[in-house]
Amino acid sequence: MAGRRAHDPRTAKVIQLYSTPGAQPVNEAAARRQSGKQRHPSQAVGHPNTDGFGREPAAITPINDDVQLPDEALGIEHVGPAQPSPLLSLDGVRTSLADALTNTAGYLRERLAGEYEVDDFGFDPHFTDSVWFPAIRPIYEKWFRVEVTGIENLPVDGGALLVANHAGSIPIDALMTSLAVHDNHPTGRHLRILAADMAFDAPVVSELARRIGATLACNSDAEHLLRAGELTAVWPEGYKGIGKMYKDRYKLQRFGRGGFVTTAIRTGAPIIPVSIVGSEEIYPMLGDLKPVAKLLGLPYFPITPLFPWLGPLGAIPLPSKWHIHLGKPIATDGYDESAADDPLVVFDLTDHVREEIQQTLFRMLSRRGSVYLG
Repeated sequence: MAGRRAHDPRTAKVIQLYSTPGAQPVNEAAARRQSGKQRHPSQAVGHPNTDGFGREPAAITPINDDVQLPDEALGIEHVGPAQPSPLLSLDGVRTSLADALTNTAGYLRERLAGEYEVDDFGFDPHFTDSVWFPAIRPIYEKWFRVEVTGIENLPVDGGALLVANHAGSIPIDALMTSLAVHDNHPTGRHLRILAADMAFDAPVVSELARRIGATLACNSDAEHLLRAGELTAVWPEGYKGIGKMYKDRYKLQRFGRGGFVTTAIRTGAPIIPVSIVGSEEIYPMLGDLKPVAKLLGLPYFPITPLFPWLGPLGAIPLPSKWHIHLGKPIATDGYDESAADDPLVVFDLTDHVREEIQQTLFRMLSRRGSVYLG
């Protein structure tokens, strides 16, 4: 049962996961970044050539991988990628509301009986599965119509570190990725989100974040989760990613100094690059009211085509069609643990992960249909 164990959120404001010692880019890495920049769709006519970035094409993750989970060996019925759903309809709303009410009633009944558990970080899988996921699933399925590929690249069990691009003015992409993993993985695994300290400053948001599996993006928490065999996710662009202008869409920002790589090497957890298309268009950010942001204590205050002009209505995200691709794992268990303290090793692997995501985004964009109609 259930008891609720107090967890020390480690009050340090420095997000160590993004700030471990780094090094100056080597020539090859700099050349790859420059090459990638030149191929961005906003700077080229037609579709970019995205077949390589300084490595052989075979080393680049294909959008549709041939590897499949050994379902037969596990005795698990195969679950394919989620199929796109039509935009939200009245029948869909009614069905979703009915499901939500049913799940909530079951949740309250089990809650009163004390049949639930909460871990040391405050994660409450009973609340997440019974209340949170049903609440956001209509947005995932009907509004963003999320398509998921590469789910077979996630381990059946054991830890792995998912590293994804970040966009959208507010971190909706983290929530959608969490649900994508749970609903598509054959065993329904939960994704533990590593979030910035701001998520834990607001009383209500902090409580919700911990209940649905988020924790502070610091090395100690990340290592604890990975050693415990959890699927853990980080968005190393941080506020630079979700707060970038629309003209810079799908151009990855700096990945800190490789804190996530240090964590992966120390725990031997594979790194799984995650590429998300669709998140950039939910709130096209045309400007940033810095004085207002400073007044409110925010990293930025977005101006979009609808916000703040339409008031609360302007805060409704646009219904872009999403595609989340999980790439092939990048192994780290072959490194000596001392490599985690070697700036050259950390930078090179950080750069490799970043370029893997960037080039996969380019290929996904080149094959994309309508932004909003899918």
